[in-house]
Amino acid sequence: MPENRKPTTRQGRKAGRRHPMASVALIAIGLLFTGGAYAAFSASSATAQADATSQQTIEEGKKLFAANCATCHGLAADGTGDGPSLIGVGAAAVDFQVGTGRMPMAVNGPQAEQKPVQFTDEQISALAAYVASLAPGPAIPEGEVLDGNGDLSNGGELFRINCAMCHNVAGAGGALTEGKFAPPLTGVSATHIYEAMVTGPQNMPVFNDMNITPEGKRDIISYLKYLENNPSPGGFALGSLGPVSEGLFLWIFGLGAVVALTVWITAKSN
Repeated sequence: MPENRKPTTRQGRKAGRRHPMASVALIAIGLLFTGGAYAAFSASSATAQADATSQQTIEEGKKLFAANCATCHGLAADGTGDGPSLIGVGAAAVDFQVGTGRMPMAVNGPQAEQKPVQFTDEQISALAAYVASLAPGPAIPEGEVLDGNGDLSNGGELFRINCAMCHNVAGAGGALTEGKFAPPLTGVSATHIYEAMVTGPQNMPVFNDMNITPEGKRDIISYLKYLENNPSPGGFALGSLGPVSEGLFLWIFGLGAVVALTVWITAKSN
């Protein structure tokens, strides 16, 4: 009798036998499924942890606010007779005002003056997070808008058009009315300059993205940092206060030197 043999495939493998790559495919599918599940679980855990951390920061900020700010701004931050409402001012306003020491104010006056900062960076972040949680508002800037690598020419033009009438063309500051003043912009961090533009502290107008784009703000910051890091090409800048200080210098020292020289020559000739 002829020997019974199982039929084979064209490749010579016995019929019904699993393809050698099937195990590899099953393992790959299992790894993909396990990896996807782990990634989803990790992302969910990270999000939950971030939310918990954010909520904890907000709670810490709320306590700091109640102890240090509520007297003027109200327990609900909706303002009192001594301080404006902070609802909608955003984290950027808090970071600027508290981060430069302007708040809390020592005494009431025409405007809050810069002084030593009274809170740590963590406390300022907590206060900012709490105020930001009350209503949408400008956020604390980050990224390339602060890198100082913008267009200096465009930044100088934008600054002269929008800012120089108060802050001086060299950013040296200037006097305003009723005891108010525009502060000098030297030594001010890029973050605080940007925050001032988007929040309009004190007597400064708000420059939102419709007035000056984020790229334009970056250019202005770059221009100011260039002025700060490069000496005056004309020599002694006399405080960069403009023609008044320069004219006064000439009258006092230049004309004074001419008069003194004339007197000396006259005395020698006698």
